[in-house]
Amino acid sequence: MLDRLHKIQYTPYDMHGNVWEWTQDCWHTNYSGAPTDGSAWTTGCSDNTRVLRGGSWGNFPAGLRSAFRIRNFPGLRDDSIGFRLARTP
Repeated sequence: MLDRLHKIQYTPYDMHGNVWEWTQDCWHTNYSGAPTDGSAWTTGCSDNTRVLRGGSWGNFPAGLRSAFRIRNFPGLRDDSIGFRLARTP
């Protein structure tokens, strides 16, 4: 695995390119009015879609970054879509 080549615990190889990652944020066309405290943006939604970030194994390299986002309906299931579990200490 690529992460074994590095001395740090987590690397960019652990973060991008596996599957699109669902977020809690609903879709907005821009960031005007977005929360500034890092919380999910769940108000003022333009429709019922949610944000997916990061690209997947099926994307070109330009789409494999956290800032790259698309939207889709929460009921969508696909082999290129998933979610990331995270916990705080």
